[in-house]
Amino acid sequence: MKDLLEDDILTKVARYNLIRNQRMVYIDVHETLAGDLAGKFVAVPNLINIIAKQEFQGVGASESEALRNCLAKIKDSEVENLFPTSNSITPMHT
Repeated sequence: MKDLLEDDILTKVARYNLIRNQRMVYIDVHETLAGDLAGKFVAVPNLINIIAKQEFQGVGASESEALRNCLAKIKDSEVENLFPTSNSITPMHT
């Protein structure tokens, strides 16, 4: 697309809601329209402003494949274990 910068990534998003143990997690499946992601479709669990660790994100050649891949990765995990914690963030050293 000519109106994007060279390193821009543009995606079309489908949103799913997973309710587990009375807690809701969004799963956004991104279809790559321009730029490079891990696959044509990438499914990302999120809490709107916090995205899941990469190990829980699914990829696939289609929306349904990426969603299935993501659901398989998070199947045995509690919601709170999907996301980074503030304790895991280390300050940058200069």
